[in-house]
Amino acid sequence: MSEVRRVCVYCGSKTGAGPVYTAAAASLGAALARRGLGLVYGGGNVGLMGLLADAVLAGGGQVIGVIPQALVDRELAHLKLSELHVVEDMHQRKALMAAKAHAFIALPGGYGTLEELFEALAWSQLGFHPKPVGLLNTAGYFDHLLAFLDHAVGEEFLQGRHRRLLQVGAEAEALVDTLL
Repeated sequence: MSEVRRVCVYCGSKTGAGPVYTAAAASLGAALARRGLGLVYGGGNVGLMGLLADAVLAGGGQVIGVIPQALVDRELAHLKLSELHVVEDMHQRKALMAAKAHAFIALPGGYGTLEELFEALAWSQLGFHPKPVGLLNTAGYFDHLLAFLDHAVGEEFLQGRHRRLLQVGAEAEALVDTLL
């Protein structure tokens, strides 16, 4: 595993039901910037995505956004990033984000966040990359998902060693330290 210099963060394009989620995004952004780690993310200016990017930028960090043209057309691109890569589609977006990152973290989010998280985990399980994968379990948001993964191990659809590929933390600082 090479040195972690940039972290790809998957997270919601919404802010969630309470201030705990926005605080977690800001905390993660600040933690990345304090450690001199760049952010790679989906390039949006809304929801947790926008808050996370703003927190890294406010801390003097580098932010690389990758966004499909269709979302740029809807005026959802964050235009104050260090770099903004506009791609054709979601497949190109995910591939470029993964290529530019040395580690992955998921914050709370919906279908897109979960899909991206599980793709990073599946690629790790298959040996396609050695990059660490983390989950910021803000206010227990992912507790049921983690219980399901444990159930998958118990039902022998997931090996314990593959379950352990996902590093979980409740606080941004500690999770980032775990992945370094």
